[in-house]
Amino acid sequence: MTGIPHHTPGEPDPLRALDLARLRRRTSMKWRTYPEDVLPLWVAEMDVPLAEPIVRALTDALSLGDTGYPAGTAYAEALAAFAAERWHWDGLAVQRTAIVPDVMLGAVELLKLVTDPGDPVIVNSPVYPPFYQFITHMGRRVVEDPLGTGLRIDPTTLEATFQAATAGCGRAAYLLCSPHNPTGTVHSATELAAVAGLAERYGVRVVADEIHAPLVAPGATFVPYLSVPGAERGLSLMSASKGWNLAGLKAALALAGPGAAADLRRLPEEVGHGPSHLGVIAHTAALRHATGWLDALLAGLQANRRLLADLLAEQLPAVRPHPAEATFLAWLDCRALGLGDDPARVFLDRGRVALSPGPPFGTGGAGHARLNLATTPEILTEGVRRMAAALS
Repeated sequence: MTGIPHHTPGEPDPLRALDLARLRRRTSMKWRTYPEDVLPLWVAEMDVPLAEPIVRALTDALSLGDTGYPAGTAYAEALAAFAAERWHWDGLAVQRTAIVPDVMLGAVELLKLVTDPGDPVIVNSPVYPPFYQFITHMGRRVVEDPLGTGLRIDPTTLEATFQAATAGCGRAAYLLCSPHNPTGTVHSATELAAVAGLAERYGVRVVADEIHAPLVAPGATFVPYLSVPGAERGLSLMSASKGWNLAGLKAALALAGPGAAADLRRLPEEVGHGPSHLGVIAHTAALRHATGWLDALLAGLQANRRLLADLLAEQLPAVRPHPAEATFLAWLDCRALGLGDDPARVFLDRGRVALSPGPPFGTGGAGHARLNLATTPEILTEGVRRMAAALS
């Protein structure tokens, strides 16, 4: 049987802190969507305890009754310090930021600033399903530019897509997922500079969803889109939500390059009323005081990536995981199993393990499934066992 790798000494691995019985006491979407006999490895919630500095910050706020409306720039200042330390990026200008309720609602508000109803919004499929939903619900058109070789952005096809999308059109935008969900691809500085150059050439406004930026594996380097040459008119969204498991504590930041500052100033004032004040406090504490916890998480995630690869090679060799450089998600190519477009349905019905189905991720999603590996090694091991049992 494949062995479970161990975390090196230091701050405890948060992925080893909770057992299944305690996790099943949670009332969030991950744990309450399916019956209790289903093992949930789907939605992007992590099976971790909250980092202690975040607990302290929230406890202090509750003790004070500090539960009003958000204000100030502490969150942006914390992100700027984190960006300088982690990504060697000193260009995050606090004065060109705004708090927004979360990354996707922030993306909607930014896209409203740079496009009109009916305009095209380009996405790299397969991609996070809410991209399709939110773009459509705001009255814009989704235009797919499928990822190329190695599930990376192909500048040649992207140029053709930009050219076609802007022909006879007033405005167009490109909703960039960086790092990419579900593939875990980390776009390189060269790739992002190519994106910026094409965007300027064709008048396409880039809005970058960078929510997974803190979750980059060892050996990979996250490059903020606004840091690359030519991205001055770009917009970005960042958050501590995914890195520290804070989805229930709503808050994110919209960032503007120098050439997009005027656009960001047009953001309606009421958008800033949507984030949770406790969310802002939690995200600020995460970025300032919980980086040791994050490092332990990153080590645990890397161990789980290796464990998953070993388990699949041993029990489901026909399933090919895409080698992820970031996120806590695994993109599984299950086409060789012959289970049709939605293998996750078979794993759920026959194995009682829930993965995210591939087809909602758009072109390139059929025959695939997304697995959330931010869980204990024991649960991950049981999940793969159930997947294999579903085929027997």
